Amino acid sequence: MARVAVVTGSSSGIGYETSLLLARNQFTTYATMRNMSKSSGLEEIASRESIPLNITQLDVNNDSSVNDAIDNISKENGRIDILVNNAGYDFFGSLEESSLEEIKQQFETNVFGTIRATKAVVPTMRKQGNGTIVNISSVGGRIGLIPFNTAYHASKFAIEGFTESLRQELAEFNIRIILIEPGFISSNFMDNIKTAKGFDSNKSPYAKTVQQVFEGFQPMIAKATHPSEVAHAILNAVNSPSPEIRNPVGKDAESIFKARAELSDIELEQWTRESYMEKKGFIRR
Repeated sequence: MARVAVVTGSSSGIGYETSLLLARNQFTTYATMRNMSKSSGLEEIASRESIPLNITQLDVNNDSSVNDAIDNISKENGRIDILVNNAGYDFFGSLEESSLEEIKQQFETNVFGTIRATKAVVPTMRKQGNGTIVNISSVGGRIGLIPFNTAYHASKFAIEGFTESLRQELAEFNIRIILIEPGFISSNFMDNIKTAKGFDSNKSPYAKTVQQVFEGFQPMIAKATHPSEVAHAILNAVNSPSPEIRNPVGKDAESIFKARAELSDIELEQWTRESYMEKKGFIRR
């Protein structure tokens, strides 16, 4: 019997590549997305390759949308084996210039979106006696690397704690929860960054540093990991009989975690600052 997988945020990037890879490996895959107008690319590939890929509307910010989609998938297949919580975005801005509403929205999607989808799928997995939930975190979920990314870092730190505790909670039901921790990814994730509306480059006291940080991003983006590599890490994890709790993806992620283990907090802070301010990238030599 083919395993059933649900992937959130599948219109581009990691979700797009993961949905395709799972379907190509004969998972009955539901690529979900908020905006169905972005589904044509996946639909064309699914039709051309005759793979078991279904496109489903699901907005992780909406209780009814999440519950209805998961309920329908569960009834249609009698089970759900894999949930990949991928939907999310990056919010960029100084704390001073960010509104509380903008910060709340970051958490609404990145944290509560993950919680909604997980909460909806747990009853099915518990009753069937197994399942795997994959939460897409980030190296920024363990280390606050980048200034002006406070809301994003905080949201990913929350996902890490949520995952650790939920693993203990659901272990007796044979439900595995794992983390995928990518570094910089070469997708349109950067294009989808939302910037604080209160930021004015002509007036902001942070303007000079913001410019330096964005310029520092460029060499990192040039060497970024392709989202298909993240998809393969997810496939390997869900196929493993005993996957690691945390699964870093990308040379920069490996380098950052190595630095975390070897450096003091002050040394790590200095190294990360030099990495983006001096355009070196997060690779230790």
